[in-house]
Amino acid sequence: MIFQFLGGLGLFLFAIKFMGDGLQKAAGDRLRDILDKFTTNPLMGVLVGIIVTVLIQSSSGTTVITVGLVSAGLMKLRQAIGVIMGANIGTTITAFIIGIDVGAYAYPIMAVGAICLFFFKKSIIQNIGQVLFGFAGLFIGLELMSGGMKPLRDWQPFIDLTIQMSDVPILGVLVGTIFTLIVQSSSATVGILQGLYAEDLISLHGALPVLFGDNIGTTITAILAALGASIAAKRAAATHLLFNVVGTIIFMLILGLFTNYVEWIAGLLNLEPKMQIAFAHGTFNVINTLVQLPFIGVWAYVVTKLIPGEDSVIEYKPKFLDKNLIVKSPSIALGQAKMEVVRMGEYSILGLEETLTILKTADTKLVGKVEQLEEAINNLDRQSTEYLIELSKQSLSNHDSQLHHALFDNIRDIERIGDHVENIIELLQYKDSNRVRLSDQALKELEDMFIFTLATVKMAIESLDKQDRSLAQQVVEKENEIDNMERRLRKLHIKRLNEGVCSGSAGIVFADIVSNLERIGDHASNIAETVIS
Repeated sequence: MIFQFLGGLGLFLFAIKFMGDGLQKAAGDRLRDILDKFTTNPLMGVLVGIIVTVLIQSSSGTTVITVGLVSAGLMKLRQAIGVIMGANIGTTITAFIIGIDVGAYAYPIMAVGAICLFFFKKSIIQNIGQVLFGFAGLFIGLELMSGGMKPLRDWQPFIDLTIQMSDVPILGVLVGTIFTLIVQSSSATVGILQGLYAEDLISLHGALPVLFGDNIGTTITAILAALGASIAAKRAAATHLLFNVVGTIIFMLILGLFTNYVEWIAGLLNLEPKMQIAFAHGTFNVINTLVQLPFIGVWAYVVTKLIPGEDSVIEYKPKFLDKNLIVKSPSIALGQAKMEVVRMGEYSILGLEETLTILKTADTKLVGKVEQLEEAINNLDRQSTEYLIELSKQSLSNHDSQLHHALFDNIRDIERIGDHVENIIELLQYKDSNRVRLSDQALKELEDMFIFTLATVKMAIESLDKQDRSLAQQVVEKENEIDNMERRLRKLHIKRLNEGVCSGSAGIVFADIVSNLERIGDHASNIAETVIS
């Protein structure tokens, strides 16, 4: 019984993830853009949360994406709360799908999915095949679980537990919460609950508290995702937990009334047992959202007090690009564009500093921050370039025209610095995953070159910000020293390789990091050259 149940659960969890991945691919990789663009107010946030959760079939997935966006500075806490509320409603769709009895057709649907996956090369057909395969697997997994649970009907300890859950509803909440914490999928636990209720193994009065507990348990995924993230992300995850806890408290206070309501609707619409649970799940989340939606500001205030501190969020969006200035005052708009380019440069400096820390400490937790910085630089690159293109249509003075042209070059160089930082991160990850050991002398040399290159980039960005030619001239001189340093370090490392102090793999990692640092120096020099000219 246990083996069959666990096998069915495993198949269900795999199928729902496989189906969600297929839906996400079919929808295109624009879910993050949708979340970013269409969450301007809480109500829109709720709608977007519903749509994205329906698309990927996972409220946990939506909340994790949302936590990531908050951490990245792409979404404010108030926007995120709306999306999280919508995700809770969107996840009920899975329960309604389960409520439709298509188990008899699951195997032929899976066969069609397999044919699409293995006999067609077009990605769109393969994505559809993945969705069909996962959809069928979901029902086959449910059937296995239901079959495994049937013997529980005559098992006295289980009968006693269900009676207790009916008499002590809080026990049902705990059971639902703990089981969802373990499985990390409310869709799975609601599916199991639907099976238990359909087999008449639990009463409706006992099932509803378990359903409420499932909603609390599903918050664990977002909490885990926020552990290493920013303070804002932690606040978003905390809101998800508090939102579901408060909803559960409200519905536990009116449990008898809600049970009568579900029974009345079931009789009125002639609902099957599984559909009764689905309807209860949907009603719970919709009413909970409607009740708490007006209090988004209150929740934002509460979690800010519960999780205090200033949040060092990496802002992806431009701060200084005002499109209204392009026509009204092109000269001021150009100054704003320069400030945005300098901000890009500051991000590249921060990326270099974090990468140096990773080299010295092997702290892989910082890798995510460097990747976020690279994404922010790429985003600012696109938006600043578009801004400058619009600005080029205006009449500019000779001096402004030169600065305008220089900023195009600066953007490209700063973006390339970000790319080289990303290359170094990949080399450090390769070093760790393949247990490549650099000698103490090699690490010391890399640190020295890193510190020198970092100082050069800082000086280049400062010269750009202040339009300081003397500083820019120093950058050009430092870049020559970086070139000399690269040649010298290569020779020293070849000597170590010949003496057997370092391995061939270590030699490749060392040489590639040195090469990337030298190229960063070149781009710093390019920025300085535009200031000089």
